[in-house]
Amino acid sequence: MLVLTRKPGERILIGDNIVVTILDSRGDGVRIGIDAPRGISIQREEVLRAVADANLAAAEARPDDAERIKAALGILPSAGTAPEAPAVAGASEEPAQT
Repeated sequence: MLVLTRKPGERILIGDNIVVTILDSRGDGVRIGIDAPRGISIQREEVLRAVADANLAAAEARPDDAERIKAALGILPSAGTAPEAPAVAGASEEPAQT
């Protein structure tokens, strides 16, 4: 890691096409500006981490999730009965005659 001391208005060049400018220093924080090509992603680590954590939490299945989804869709069978097969349009209850 390169550690630098910069004053407001000074710049840091990264490669040929990224410029970091020190805009202001306030107390324990520093405001910076970053000029980079549009295709370069610039993310704040804490935001990226929060999004990743939220995605992981949303992807975790809980034991009762399947039952809650079925109940919300109205396909949860009554206690002690087998679920009925959905009706198919054009289907007949009688066997076909051959």
